[in-house]
Amino acid sequence: MTRLTGNALRLTVFVGENDTWHRKPLYTEIVHRAHAAGLAGASVFHGVEGFGASSLIHTSRLLSLSEDLPVAVVIVDTEERVRDFLPHLDELVTEGLVVLDECQVIRYVGRGQNQGEPDAKGKKSL
Repeated sequence: MTRLTGNALRLTVFVGENDTWHRKPLYTEIVHRAHAAGLAGASVFHGVEGFGASSLIHTSRLLSLSEDLPVAVVIVDTEERVRDFLPHLDELVTEGLVVLDECQVIRYVGRGQNQGEPDAKGKKSL
C-alpha cells in the first residue's frame, strides 16, 4: 500500500461524461490507468452543470437537452509519481482541462488500517 503524507500534487482532469476511449467512458480509462500505475488513489466526481473551452453550457436541469455533463477525475500522489503519469493523459485527453495543484496530505488511511480507532460508523476495530 502506498504511504502518503505531507507535500503532494493533486491532478484534476475535467472531461465530459460522454467522452470515450475505445468505447469505454474516458474517466474510467483514466482511473484504471492510474490504478495500474500504482498511484495512491483516484476519484471521479460528476458535475451537475458547467462549460469549458467550447462555451456550451451543459446542465442536468430538466428543460435542457444537454447530456454531456462535466466529470472531474482527481488524483493525489507525490509530485514525481503524478508527473510520471502525465504522458498517459497526453494520449487520452483530446478535449478537456488538466490542472495540477500543490497540496498537503494530512491523512491517508484505508479501511481496517487503524487498529483500535473508531471507523466511520464509530465502531472500533480489534
